[in-house]
This record gives sequence, C-alpha cells and structure tokens, in this order.
Amino acid sequence: QVQLVESGGGLVPAGGSLRLSCAASGRTFTIYRMGWFRQAPGKAREFLSRIDSNGGATVYADSVRGRFTISGDNAKNTVYLQMDSLKPEDTAVYYCAASLSSIGTYQYWGQGTQVTVSS
Repeated sequence: QVQLVESGGGLVPAGGSLRLSCAASGRTFTIYRMGWFRQAPGKAREFLSRIDSNGGATVYADSVRGRFTISGDNAKNTVYLQMDSLKPEDTAVYYCAASLSSIGTYQYWGQGTQVTVSS
C-alpha cells in the first residue's frame, strides 16, 4: 500500500504562485510514476503533469505547460508542483496520484488540496 498526502494549497491572487507538495509513505519503492491532477466544480478530473521515479522523465498537459513545473525528491519521497502565473481558471482541488506501472492507471490517490485563484 502507498499513502499520499498533499499540502500547499490556498488562496492566491491571479498572477501569483503556489507550490504543492505530495508526500508518499508505505511501499514507496513500488511507485513507478507520480502524477498531478485537478478537478474544478462541475468539471471532469484533468491530468496536469507526471514524473517517473526512475530517471525523472516528465510530461505536461498543454493547459499548464510553461506555467507549472513538476519535480521530485526521492530521498524525501515527495513530489512537488510549482505553479506560476496562476489564473482564476486554475481554481480546483488538486490531487496527486501514484502509479505502480507505466501503463497509465493510477492506483493510489491523495485526499486533495484546494487551490483558489482570485481575479
């Protein structure tokens, strides 16, 4: 089992920045990939970015490429999402997730952290 806990959400004005953290515990050595997602009210969950545990390869959604940066600290079992140039439409609950393989499904999810960007 893997447990994930997100932190770092909050209220920020448009144009501001936030850094989200996702701390993993449990059988962290089984994690192949970590991802960040978000879900706004009334909308489907949206993939944002992912990073592979071995090698650190990253992928970004078009909606956040150039504004968000994913990074990982394997020694701390923590993944970060640096969010810059935030827009009101970035307002959502942000989730981190862990995948045990490269297939693409995520088996473990955090509880989410709220990000609100004021206009």
